Amino acid sequence: METIFVAALVSLLYAILNICRYLHRKSHQRSCCYMLAYQCHVAPDDLKLSTGTCSKIVLRNHNLGMEEFRFLLKTIISSGVGEETYCPANILQGRETSPSLHDSLQETDDVVFSTLDTLFATSGISPSQIDILVTTVSLFAPSPSISSRIANRYRMKEGVKSFSLAGMGCSASLVGIDLVRRLFTVRPNAFALVVSTENIGAHWYQGKDRSFMLSNVLFRTGGASILLTNDPSWKGRAILNLVASARTHLSSDEAYGAALQVEDDQGYRGFRLSKHLPQAAVEALVHNFRVLLPKVLPAWEIARYVVVYSYTFCKRRRRTPLINMKSGIQHFCVHPGGRAVIDGVGRSLGLGEEDLEPSRMTLHRFGNTSSGGLWYVLGYMEAKKRLRGGEKVLMISLGAGFMCNSCVWEVLRDVGDVNVWGDCIQRYPPLTLVNPFADKFDWIHQDYMNFIRLEDYDRAQFDM
Repeated sequence: METIFVAALVSLLYAILNICRYLHRKSHQRSCCYMLAYQCHVAPDDLKLSTGTCSKIVLRNHNLGMEEFRFLLKTIISSGVGEETYCPANILQGRETSPSLHDSLQETDDVVFSTLDTLFATSGISPSQIDILVTTVSLFAPSPSISSRIANRYRMKEGVKSFSLAGMGCSASLVGIDLVRRLFTVRPNAFALVVSTENIGAHWYQGKDRSFMLSNVLFRTGGASILLTNDPSWKGRAILNLVASARTHLSSDEAYGAALQVEDDQGYRGFRLSKHLPQAAVEALVHNFRVLLPKVLPAWEIARYVVVYSYTFCKRRRRTPLINMKSGIQHFCVHPGGRAVIDGVGRSLGLGEEDLEPSRMTLHRFGNTSSGGLWYVLGYMEAKKRLRGGEKVLMISLGAGFMCNSCVWEVLRDVGDVNVWGDCIQRYPPLTLVNPFADKFDWIHQDYMNFIRLEDYDRAQFDM
């Protein structure tokens, strides 16, 4: 009898173990999120926007006086944006004051369809296999939606779950990634697309308020499409696995107004960056990392930081200790929103120049492409063959709201595709990021220019 009881108990325990294994396997299948491929957009050469061309566009704005013109040129030269970024056609063609709906649709379609065409051709996945489609474009929300335009163009299946996210700024792409991750928990063996870009041709600021002008200097044409799946059988073909993600949304009035699309005093619509932006960014980053870092850093590093922070607090020392990010993360994709953004995040996280190089080079080569920018940074790392199997990649993005979104990927295998960096990766990083036209524009700071009106000055001075 005792033998029968033991045998029954062993059989029961074995059955429970098998059930637990099955449930764990099903849970893992639902929760995993693999990146199979991604594709960034490169516009044609005739849409390149050099400093010289940018100065001519600025001169077309007759609302500017000499002081505003000086400010813009100084900002352009010191922005960290290089000579090979891209601009919408309507701006280069002198129609920035009267963009049409066709211009906006064409700008978006060029980015979206070119990246998706390449992604479908190289991945082996057809549009009919897509189960989830997420698009992120902050400043453009046509009807039918952008996701509907994609579904119609590629004749996607009727059951595709589509979402068009608007108004979420530069951090929207990681919102899309997090949305897909959550949908994967209830949709096994699915394929998903996240398509991220921005529409800037219809939002070129025409006023003279300096808090609005920065968007004209930094934002450029670009975008990316990302292919994801939670099907375990595709893990062998995936390049990254999503380890963790975190989203933070501040709701104070100061944070809400830090980056705001409004009209200036003269009625010109633009994107205003307020004095509260740096503080909002730091606060959002701190709150975000309180959630994210315990998931990805080793326990001993979290414990060390708590001890050091407590000791510093008790001793009333002003300097806050930095957590060692590199104890669990090897690569950092900081949103290339501008030189100040990259510098600020780098200081907050204790990162060195090598860590920030991919973001600086992305800003120089492609400018701020809004929610698509992080994928150019990832592409730089891949083109430089820095991503090795088992390493972790942290993505950090900041956006209007005010939001901070982040995620950590595990590299599943060594990758080294030159992608959109193929034609220039050998030139990066350059010996200097100094704008080649800094000397040419130096005359603009001379005192005698205070007595000259722009409309009376010889425009040939600005020809490149």
